[in-house]
Amino acid sequence: MVTLSKIYTKTGDSGQTGLGDGSRVSKAGLRVAAMGAVDECNSAIGIARLDAEGDTDVLLARIQNDLFDLGADLSAPEDGRKAEGRLRIAEAQVERLEREIDAMNTALSPLTSFILPGGTALAAHLHLARAIARRAEAAMVALAGSEQINPAALRYANRLSDHLFVMARTANAGGMGDVLWIPGGNR
Repeated sequence: MVTLSKIYTKTGDSGQTGLGDGSRVSKAGLRVAAMGAVDECNSAIGIARLDAEGDTDVLLARIQNDLFDLGADLSAPEDGRKAEGRLRIAEAQVERLEREIDAMNTALSPLTSFILPGGTALAAHLHLARAIARRAEAAMVALAGSEQINPAALRYANRLSDHLFVMARTANAGGMGDVLWIPGGNR
């Protein structure tokens, strides 16, 4: 468990930050960008939870915890020192997202158009979190192009944007309140 008694350390004042394995890297690096996007996604989900209730809130709370696991995974390079025994996203977390997506999707009508991010407040917040999740995944893919990362972590990020999309449709009265895109509708 983490104990923080002091929030600022001044160790990052030169533009470097510490990773979970104790190494120091640039705050402008690919790993830090991926970790930051995951953190931003988690924050957006926190905002969505202001409008969530019941099972939806429970699912989102679990995802927020997973995103901290994902941040911990990214903070310890796979080939870095102290890599053995580090917290990593597990395939079971990816599979749980898939089961939840399938369960939510069975109650939705098939899409006949792309949908615009919006509808209810909860759906709009979930769409924002989805867009941030996609950026987090892209940052992780960029990192994977130069460093080894956990393949389950990449799969989790990919499923997360799908999960948030289906959850947003569910929040829009089971898809009945989706805002449909009208191609060329403003010409």
